[in-house]
Amino acid sequence: MLHPADPLRFDAVEADLLIHSATQVLTLAGGPQRGSRLGELGLIEQGAVAVRGGRIAAVGPTEELRRRVRPRQEIDATGQVVLPGFVDPHTHLVWAGDRAREFEQRLQGRTYMEILEAGGGILSTVRQTRAASSQELVGSARRRLLRMGAHGTTTVEAKTGYGLAWEPELRMLQVMLELDERGPLAVVPTFLPAHAVPPEYARQAERYVGVITQEMLPALRAWWGEHASGRPLPFVDVFCERGAFDLAQTRAILTTAAELGFPLKVHVDEFASLGGVPLAVELGAVSVDHLVHTPADHLRQLAASSTVGVALPCTPFGLGESDYMPARDLLEADGLLALASDLNPGTAWCESMQFVIALACRSMRLTPAEAIAACTINAAAAVGRADQVGSLEVGKAADLILLEVDDYRHLAYRFGTNLVTCTLRSGSPVEGWEARALG
Repeated sequence: MLHPADPLRFDAVEADLLIHSATQVLTLAGGPQRGSRLGELGLIEQGAVAVRGGRIAAVGPTEELRRRVRPRQEIDATGQVVLPGFVDPHTHLVWAGDRAREFEQRLQGRTYMEILEAGGGILSTVRQTRAASSQELVGSARRRLLRMGAHGTTTVEAKTGYGLAWEPELRMLQVMLELDERGPLAVVPTFLPAHAVPPEYARQAERYVGVITQEMLPALRAWWGEHASGRPLPFVDVFCERGAFDLAQTRAILTTAAELGFPLKVHVDEFASLGGVPLAVELGAVSVDHLVHTPADHLRQLAASSTVGVALPCTPFGLGESDYMPARDLLEADGLLALASDLNPGTAWCESMQFVIALACRSMRLTPAEAIAACTINAAAAVGRADQVGSLEVGKAADLILLEVDDYRHLAYRFGTNLVTCTLRSGSPVEGWEARALG
């Protein structure tokens, strides 16, 4: 519970908040973790974290910090675990409608690609999102953000891709910028007009690629410079997959994006390998995501690069499939692994990174410590923010969570429940948690 600090310690360092007496503090300090290093938690027993001005001011044993820090407020975390807020580096946060009927169709034997080819799947959500107002999109996405925050996420990557034309794609980006401005979570935008070939260009994928490269990307670069110049450029992403965009089309889009200064991401190898990993490595993409059917030699190329491999275990789970990203192969090759929810209306409507951790440990043979590192510091690297979030280190944003358990392993051991008692973003409670956690 929150209470005023002792006013008599005049020689102490000033802080806004001191979280103390935690059974375990997981700092994840030291930067992104490759291969066998994944899972180095930087665990401090009976630990404490001091916050000042929305940033981490000190981390260490409770006895030490209570001696030298004078906070205005305190949280007694006795019997709890404190760790960095989760970073979710691959979501499709903004959409309208749902695809519950398609879920039932898959249970009856229809495949994802069959539904897409019949005009469902992504194209169904495109129709519903195009018809929704900006206000409706902000409202539904913000409710999802609040649920994500309640489950411990503090930074969210969000993709367009349900507009598939300049105006609705730009509108999705504007919604993301508004959500980032309003909070409560940080929203990192990604431009994904190459999510599917829109109905207006059915069987004319090359023409649509031309629209993206010759019209949309230059227009976005100009718009961003005029309306959002104080923000980093959004990522540009492509769904490089059978039934979506082939390798040559992916190269054309990403090369144009890189020439315009956009950082890159790529969807690859979800259903079949088209060679997207070597291309992503060649072009210096920040991440390649899915990687379910990536050949061994491509994983080795990925491991030798600075590109982060992002696994999305909720996607095969949501599709009822048995193949998952071969995480251990990437780690044994000394690669960088992150985890994400793939939050979307078609295959993975999951707002809990706690469930992602539990599923990854079971389906991908990660240890709880590895999964936590993949959802924090490595996930931050997958959105280019490892210098800002993802670990509890002095100077970084005070994005952190408290768990109602005394051992971090419970995050993987338990599932289907919420272990978070408090989520802080920049040192302030995420909306909805003040009454429960801070009194």
